[in-house]
Amino acid sequence: MGKFFDTLKEGLEEAIEYEKGKKTLRSRLVELPPPPKIYGAKAIKRIRNKLNCSQAVFARILNISVKTVQAWEAGERSPNHAALRLLELIDQEIYIPKGVGHQSQSQPKKRQGTVYNRV
Repeated sequence: MGKFFDTLKEGLEEAIEYEKGKKTLRSRLVELPPPPKIYGAKAIKRIRNKLNCSQAVFARILNISVKTVQAWEAGERSPNHAALRLLELIDQEIYIPKGVGHQSQSQPKKRQGTVYNRV
C-alpha cells in the first residue's frame, strides 16, 4: 500500500508480540536537564549586552517582538519557559548566534554582501 502503511503495520505487529510476551521492547534512560533558571530584567539586559546587540536584533534572535524584549528589560513581563531555555543557552554560551558577540576594537568585522531586513 505504501511506506507509511508498512511502518504502521510493523509497529502494530511489534505491539501485539510485546503484549503476548514474545518480544521485549528497547528502552533507554534519558537524563533530562533541570528546568531553566528564572531570568529577571537585569539578567536579560546583561545577556543582550554580552551579545553586543540592540533590542531589535535580540528580538530577532529569539523570534519575539521588540516590545517583548523591552517589557522584559523593564521588568513588566517575564519570559515563558521556552524563552527561558533559549536565554539559558545563550547565557551559558552553549548557543551563540552567528555574527553576534563582542567585536575586537583593533580589528573591525568585515562587512559582507548580506542584506539585512530592518527590524
